[in-house]
Formats: sequence, C-alpha cells, structure tokens
Amino acid sequence: MKIYLASPFFNDNEIANIRQAVEILNAKGHEVFVPMEHDVENRESLTNAEWAEEIFKIDKSGIDSCDVVVLLYGGMYSDSGTAWECGYAYATGKKVVVCCYNAEQPNLMIVNGSHAFLNSVNALKDYDFSKMPIIRTAGEQK
Repeated sequence: MKIYLASPFFNDNEIANIRQAVEILNAKGHEVFVPMEHDVENRESLTNAEWAEEIFKIDKSGIDSCDVVVLLYGGMYSDSGTAWECGYAYATGKKVVVCCYNAEQPNLMIVNGSHAFLNSVNALKDYDFSKMPIIRTAGEQK
C-alpha cells in the first residue's frame, strides 16, 4: 500500500515521530512518501515563490498517488501545511488515518474528517491497513 505521511517537521520531536511512523509502516510492507525527504532540484536558482510552487506540486502529487494518508497530529497545534494535506486528502476521497499524540482536545475537523483516529504513533503497529477499520476515538472501532 502507498502511504503519504503528513506531519509538520519543525522540531526534533516531530522528526522523531516521523521516523518512528516510517519504521513501523515500512516494517508492515508499506511504501511511504515522506514530504521532508523531497526537495526541488536546483533550489538555489529558484525564487522562494518558485520553490514553494514546486514543493506544492511534489506534495500534491504524493497525495494524488497514494492509497492512504497517515497524519501525525499533535492536537490543537497549528500547522497550515499539514492541515491542508489532511483536507485535500479528505476532499479527494483518500482515507486519512490520524495518529494523535499529546492531544487533550483534538480538533473536531480532524477527528470527523478522519477514517481512523489512533491515540499514538505506536498504535500504527496494531492498525490493520488491509481491513481499514473505522475508529472515531482511540479504541472505539465501528
């Protein structure tokens, strides 16, 4: 299965969560697209606007070609890029599996837009991507 991994990567904790998720998903045999691993060739020759447009195209293409989006989510933390990835995936019919960490008050739009809402990155180990069960709150399966 092709998985797009949506997550902010602004600090060491976020990067550690990404690496943990990639390790888990790869061990389960999935192909994982990680946006932070993709950059534009000849970046130094581009303006910021040109670079941003190319990054947008790369990420959009990654979502368009995936089967599922896994979103690493830290609660009411604001990251417009990751929120856009989640919304775009939902709007194009992709299933979004949210792995929520450190979130006492999850955003209602993220919860209700998700196919599955897991309570940690580690919970990916037990999630069955072949059956894709619907989970609205941690541990509650439909």
